[in-house]
Amino acid sequence: MKFIVILFIVLILASLGSALYFLVRDKGRSDRIAKALTWRVIFSITLFALLMLGFHFGIITTKL
Repeated sequence: MKFIVILFIVLILASLGSALYFLVRDKGRSDRIAKALTWRVIFSITLFALLMLGFHFGIITTKL
């Protein structure tokens, strides 16, 4: 589970980096920024859903 979480965090950061690159390179005139940020939102929502499902099914537990 740790690998999956780290993978999604890397994907989110890569998407943010590519959006910044497109912003600087294209000066905001193309739709590539919006696509990169859309992927970031998709990765973030997927990560959140996976964390909630992992907690629900007992894969992720809390230590009290």
